[in-house]
Amino acid sequence: MERIIVTVEPDLEGLIDGFLVSRQLDSEKLQKAIVEHDFQEIKNIGNSLREAGSGCGFDFISIIGTKIEMAGTQKNKLGAEIALDALNWYLGRIRTEVFGEG
Repeated sequence: MERIIVTVEPDLEGLIDGFLVSRQLDSEKLQKAIVEHDFQEIKNIGNSLREAGSGCGFDFISIIGTKIEMAGTQKNKLGAEIALDALNWYLGRIRTEVFGEG
């Protein structure tokens, strides 16, 4: 399996594990919201992902968050499912390195 390397700043190193666990929980909540057709929750999760991702150096999470937020706004279940698949693909392949190490 090909890994995606994300380089993080040293001052964020201790936060990354918790950040990634939270994103996994977001993925699970998103799956539930999709099944329940809860488009407001889909939009909220997307907004949260959009804001959280780039703040920690995970720009792809922000991009996917934007797509999820749009899917919620547009009540686009298929769009939300596709974005969820992309999020899970990404989360399953991340490997982090601390800036200046390696």
